[in-house]
Amino acid sequence: MADITVIGTGYVGLVVAIGLADFGNQVIGVDIDFDKIAMLNEGRSPIYEKGIEDYLQRNLESGRLSFTRDVANSIRDSKLVFLAVGTPSREDGSADISRLLDVVDTVADHADAYTVLVIKSTVPVGTNQALRARIASRRPDADIDVVSNPEFLREGRALEDFFHPDRTVIGTDSKRARDAMENTYRALKLISMPFVWCSPQTAELIKYASNAFLATKITFINQMANLADALGADIHQVAKTMGMDGRISPKFLHPGPGYGGSCLPKDTRAVLHTADTHGVDMSLIRTVIRANDEQQKRVITILRDMVGELKGLTVAVLGLSYKSETDDVRESASLTLVSALLDAGASVRAHDPKGSGNFRKIMPETRCFSGLYEAIEGADAVVLMTEWNEYRALNLGIAAKKMRGRVILDTRNLLDPVAVWDRGFIYRGFGRGKGS
Repeated sequence: MADITVIGTGYVGLVVAIGLADFGNQVIGVDIDFDKIAMLNEGRSPIYEKGIEDYLQRNLESGRLSFTRDVANSIRDSKLVFLAVGTPSREDGSADISRLLDVVDTVADHADAYTVLVIKSTVPVGTNQALRARIASRRPDADIDVVSNPEFLREGRALEDFFHPDRTVIGTDSKRARDAMENTYRALKLISMPFVWCSPQTAELIKYASNAFLATKITFINQMANLADALGADIHQVAKTMGMDGRISPKFLHPGPGYGGSCLPKDTRAVLHTADTHGVDMSLIRTVIRANDEQQKRVITILRDMVGELKGLTVAVLGLSYKSETDDVRESASLTLVSALLDAGASVRAHDPKGSGNFRKIMPETRCFSGLYEAIEGADAVVLMTEWNEYRALNLGIAAKKMRGRVILDTRNLLDPVAVWDRGFIYRGFGRGKGS
């Protein structure tokens, strides 16, 4: 059983801390936020993720998991220290690793025995190598191995992904570090989950390459949906048939208003910046980034085409998080839409089952409602932006009575067009033809 510290209790750090504790390790989660630490020690999660509070409470009660602000003593008491701090985009697209560097310095200062420093944060290729040099320069006597262990957690499915990963990638050239990591993840080895052992640079690039490819796949199907609209084709039949090809697979072939969240936007920008720095042509990723920006803006263009002048209209925006089963609104397409609606002089009534609070932190002027049908009261148009099941089950009879207008723009293709038309609505999806 390993003694582990996880620094950073955001989305990734919290899932990692809980998951490692559930494997039987002794884990301390560290954060500087006093309120968050108190909340976690009470068994309440600061993020929405299906099932997370059950796992949190179970591991707190077992004594395997605790949370503290005391980073120094936590580091001294641990054999492994996992870093899960944010690496947001700078204005030039590069990853800002300043917070990570501060924490690495803290680990170097307080580790008093052999320590494996595990980087879960997404970092530019070469960072792990640079961190080793930084630690050696700061404290030559420190016995610390640096390991790259990128995360591949889907928000809304994070616990499932942690306990049943497609692969676990570990970048290290140290036998001692490899042994420590194998012991830490022994529960995954027992159920024959695949491990990829490689150099730190390879592990770092695997993370960026994976996310850049997923962003490309999403952008591809979105552009095909736009073409289907122009041609009167059905993108769902196109995507389903493409997905039958084992070389392609059906995953991430779902048209929508553009990708968002905490990973794909910043990671595509970061890999493009890295390529530019090294003089490598990455025109495909550059196009993906530009196309995704245009896809998010396309929502307001289509809505204008359906309703005409937006000034003075009331628009209900259903879905604020960038995807369902999460409260994460970072770089959500709804941010682009709501901003454009307000700039155009429209009134916005918004709803999201989990993301309203986080959305208002970014756009406090947004009027959010706790109930779906309260949000569409008096609306001239409804725009479906997130694929929550609650929206799939929209009662069209109630909607017809609540709304002032009859326009529904369904960016996720959640509704049956025929059923919507039969209720007298003007309906349009994505990739279902302009007449839909």
